[in-house]
Amino acid sequence: MTTRTLLFDSPFLLGFDQTRALIDRAAKAAAEGYPPYNVEDRGPDGVRISLAVAGFTPDDLTVTLEGRQLTIAGKREDAGKTDNAYLHRGIAARGFVRSYVLADGLEVTGAALEHGLLHVDLKRPERAETIKRIPITSG
Repeated sequence: MTTRTLLFDSPFLLGFDQTRALIDRAAKAAAEGYPPYNVEDRGPDGVRISLAVAGFTPDDLTVTLEGRQLTIAGKREDAGKTDNAYLHRGIAARGFVRSYVLADGLEVTGAALEHGLLHVDLKRPERAETIKRIPITSG
């Protein structure tokens, strides 16, 4: 039997089943170490994800957004096909897929490849405080 602390098992937190599934998926994705990446806070309205993708060209990389899942993938056609004789090969040539689950309203504003780093910029939504009064009916 697996003993695991569940964050959303309080009777006061209703409808968080999908959030629990997102956290589990994010934990699995975080365990993958390639390629290395940074997540940078860019002020009150921005976030930047930077991945170290040395050797990849823009044609080797894809950035897709499906629903709330941002997927960054790299596939090199020439991976492993080389006539070079390496004494040491420390620069990985394998493909990768790295996924991020985005909060509601977070938008991808662009992606750029600079000096072996792929930067994906995200914009946070403006926060709007809302108070909604619920009418009470009598039976």
